[in-house]
Amino acid sequence: MPRRLRILVVDDDEDNAHSLGELFELEGHDVTVAHSGEAAIAAYVNTAFDLAFMDVMMPGLNGVESFMAIRKLRPEAKVFMMTGYSVEQLLQQAMEHGAMGVLTKPIDIDRLLRSVDEVRPSGIVLIADDAPGFGIGLKRLMDGAGFPCTLVQRETDSLQSKDALAIIDTGKPLIHSVHVYSRLRRDGHTKPAIIVTKPGQDGSEGFEALRDVSVTGILNKPFDPMLLLERLDSLAA
Repeated sequence: MPRRLRILVVDDDEDNAHSLGELFELEGHDVTVAHSGEAAIAAYVNTAFDLAFMDVMMPGLNGVESFMAIRKLRPEAKVFMMTGYSVEQLLQQAMEHGAMGVLTKPIDIDRLLRSVDEVRPSGIVLIADDAPGFGIGLKRLMDGAGFPCTLVQRETDSLQSKDALAIIDTGKPLIHSVHVYSRLRRDGHTKPAIIVTKPGQDGSEGFEALRDVSVTGILNKPFDPMLLLERLDSLAA
């Protein structure tokens, strides 16, 4: 008989969260439901859950940021991300193509150019800098160095040339910028992308945590809840 598990379900869509929670409860598991990343972190302070299922895209702290905080509290935590986007797959592909971080400020242009040259065509170079207008200045710098770039500041921005480097500077958390990167790749972009992100929050530490997400697991919505129930015990092992 499957063992009774302590399960945390995190989703800002209350209907989705409670539906999944009730499904687990009907199978005899102890379930806690949270509707934000902040609430999920608070729940882990007092409880060592056997499993957590967390939506990626949430207001406030998103699923990845919450995962990073939870892992600091509970290094052994098993958190499975739920997403309608193939963000985890995209990140894993980026890792395989040489994603790297460039975290020094001011930016060393020679080091940046070497990094862009070292990553394979679909790789990502991370720059941690939150100065307003940084992406604009970086584009001028790269253009002047003979590396034509297109600056992407909004999710709806398109590339002027699919052969140009993409500088993604949305001012939003890393997970949003990666979603933009995913769209550009689907649209046929084949050159490396430079993602500008906040220092100390979404830099190399963030990439390491996101790498760990792929190890922990991903559930792409919609998924079959009955198949999930069948796998619960093995997921918690």
